[in-house]
Parts: sequence; structure tokens; C-alpha cells
Amino acid sequence: MTALSAEDHRLLLDLVQTRGPSGDEKDVTARFKPELETVMDEVWVDPAGNLVSVLKAPEPTAEPVIAIAHMDEIAMIVRRVQEDGTLLVTNLGGVRPISFGQCAVDILADNECLQGVLSLGSLHRTNHSEDMADIRRDGTQWDNCFIVTGKSRDELKKAGVHAGTRVVLSMVERELIEVGDLLGAHFMDDRALMVSGLMAMRQIRERRSEMSRDVYYVCATKEEVTNAGAKYAARNLPGNQMIALEVGPVAVEYDTVLDERPIISFGDEKGLYSPGLIDDIRDAADREGIELQLALIEHFASDASAAISQGLKPQTAVMCIPTQNTHGFELVHKDGFSTFARVLSRTLIAADRHD
Repeated sequence: MTALSAEDHRLLLDLVQTRGPSGDEKDVTARFKPELETVMDEVWVDPAGNLVSVLKAPEPTAEPVIAIAHMDEIAMIVRRVQEDGTLLVTNLGGVRPISFGQCAVDILADNECLQGVLSLGSLHRTNHSEDMADIRRDGTQWDNCFIVTGKSRDELKKAGVHAGTRVVLSMVERELIEVGDLLGAHFMDDRALMVSGLMAMRQIRERRSEMSRDVYYVCATKEEVTNAGAKYAARNLPGNQMIALEVGPVAVEYDTVLDERPIISFGDEKGLYSPGLIDDIRDAADREGIELQLALIEHFASDASAAISQGLKPQTAVMCIPTQNTHGFELVHKDGFSTFARVLSRTLIAADRHD
């Protein structure tokens, strides 16, 4: 096993520090596109905003296959600008206030980026404060939260803050830290998988003579909200197979642990994955001498399960890097990147063996 190279560690940090709320992933595209251009034969941005690339087999004998990670991050969106200059927000993607806590945020206004603070108010209040009584009874909900901007409503209007403005974690919250054998940061979902996918593409390029099919690598938009990017890619790119690259929750109920072994899920809340394609991944792992973690992750979904549930691709699977604190400050094993890339590259090079 090997940890990330210095170059890929830097790339991961850059991606973690690049803002990419659902529907506004252009900065992530701009950072990652040059990395793909050094490896892939063709790279382009499609009408859905997906960053699409392809490695071509010298003499393909099988249909293409798609590996798909996503570029967007969980974030917030303004629903109202109040008279006192505070902002009421709700979640953009599957995040709860506890995932962020009271923290610094960046408000992506039309004309500039403003700083603010996601707030609950003083926690030293009693139940005489109605919202504090609600928090103690029901836990923290988005209705209890607001963003302090330090600006008047008129100043916010001039800056271009309005309902629909995206709000993301501030740069001061976007650090990549080492915790023993683990790497930790917000937005490992899905920036860690973007890097792992790139590592796999490098390996495939080095073994191009073994390729039996073209390999598409897609970095999709809007996974955290509607899977819109993946649905567009599934509808418009060739081939019958799509493998989503994802973070995988570590939980006793799923019998998953936080180590370097990839997780393969047989299904999730949007449906079941394809047994034949899963068998291909298992065979690839065996050939690499890598043990997989097999699970049924019920409270979960991916771009691939969205594609198969709507009949856009008939064969799908999901490969996950084990991740603690999914949709929070996420932790992954340092060796998980290289292990994941080896299994993925071996899977993608060869055509399916289980029809």
C-alpha cells in the first residue's frame, strides 16, 4: 500500500479548498480540467456542466464503460434576506446544521464574495427563548439557523445577495489534516474520489495495450441535489455500464470499517446495483490481491443508482472509499486512494465477464 504522492496530496488540498456548491461547480471544473488533460485523450465540458473525458482503446472489442465522480459539495442556499441584514438559509444537498456547526461561511453574491457566520444565537439562553426551547426539544434544524453578515439589507442587495444565493464553508474551514493513518477534511465527498479516479486513469493509460474498451471518466454536477449531471451523462454517453465513485459510510449496521479496503454496496435507497458488474469489480480486486468490504448501504444513493433507477443505464455499480463522518468533517485512510485506484483501473480495462 502507498499513500498519496506529494503532487496528489496538493491536488486534493486544492480541490477541498475550491468552492463547488451544487449548480455552481465551475471553479472545480477549472481546477481539475488541466489535470485530466495531462492524462486523457479528450476532455470537454458538456451542456449539463459535467467535466467529461475519455481514454480510447487501441482496438476496442467491447462497449465503452463510464466511471463517474461528482464535483459538487454540500452547501447552503439563501431563502430570505431579513430586515436586519441576516440571512435565512436552508440546505443545498444532504446536510444538516450539525455537519457544519457555528462556523465561518462565504456568501457567493452576484458581484462579490462576502464573509459571514452561520449562527444559532447564544447557547446560554433559557427556554424563555422560543427557538432555544425548540432546539432543546427537537435538535437543531435549519429553521433555527441564520447567517450574520455585518451588513445592511441595502448593502447586501448592492452586493447581489438574494434568495437563491449560494453559501459555502469559508476558506478558513477548508483544511486538510493528518490524523494518524487518516486524512481529514470537509468535502472528501467527492474530491477524494476525483483524485482516486484520476489515479486510476493514469494506470489505465500506462496499460493502454490491454484495454478492450473506451473508458469515460466523468466528473458530474448536481449529485447532491438531483443527480442531474449524471442523468444527462448516462443518457448521452455510449455504453451500458456506469460505476459511481463515492465515499462509503463507516457503520456497524453496514459491517464497514475505516481502513484502506474499498466498499462495494449491493443496493441503496434508489434500488439495487447490477450483480454482474459487481462480480467484475470483485474479480478485479481478487486479481490485485485486494479484499473488498461488501455491504448493503440502505440510507445512501449515488449517481449510478439514480441512473439505473430511471432506466438510463442498465448496468451500474458503486465503489466507495470508507469514510468516517460522511457529510461532516470526513476522514479516509491514506492508503485508500491507491487501493481504490488499483481495483478501479483493473475493472475498467477489461470488458465485462458476467453478462
